[in-house]
Amino acid sequence: MNPLTSIKGVWIAGLLLSILLAMIVNLAGGNGLLAFDELAFVRWVHIVAGIIWVGLLYYFNFVQMPAVAAATADQGGPGPAAIGKYILPRALLWFRWASLVTWGAGAWYLVQNDSLLDVFTLGLTGGDPDYTLPMGIGVWLGTVLLINVWFLLWPNQKKLMGLAPSQGEADLTKAKKTVATVARINAVLSIPMLMFMVAAPHGIPF
Repeated sequence: MNPLTSIKGVWIAGLLLSILLAMIVNLAGGNGLLAFDELAFVRWVHIVAGIIWVGLLYYFNFVQMPAVAAATADQGGPGPAAIGKYILPRALLWFRWASLVTWGAGAWYLVQNDSLLDVFTLGLTGGDPDYTLPMGIGVWLGTVLLINVWFLLWPNQKKLMGLAPSQGEADLTKAKKTVATVARINAVLSIPMLMFMVAAPHGIPF
């Protein structure tokens, strides 16, 4: 069975390869065959889910939205119907659940690291300000992105895909405008979010 022929197979193959490489590194460092680290595992889940989430956010903003506009304007072309029918629902499924897993894994990491309150208060309750302030800014930006995904983007996307009732053409036009605007806002917010998330352990680039 070729694991590359299915999404499930790719996930399993990637996980097994990760474990195998971790075993090699552990043996090379004299740490035994396996040494499970919950914090490292949760951080890994947070990063992988975050890449899926932000990657799809950039796909929507920088690839799909311009492509749909171009396909709509191309009178002799096939149009954007296939994107809306086959690609968009699956992309949105991965997008919204990746956002939740990213936020949840990040919050769990901060809980286990005993820094959740300090990070969410931007260091006002304690902690190292070189960590809690930039991480807190990144966390709050990520929280805004998550809220936008579930409470603004998804309800309006459901209307546009016919999965939720709408109040007519004017309501659909409003939903389309809301989706486009919020998607752009999330793209803008994601850039400083990533900078501050990385800045906590590595420093601010400016």
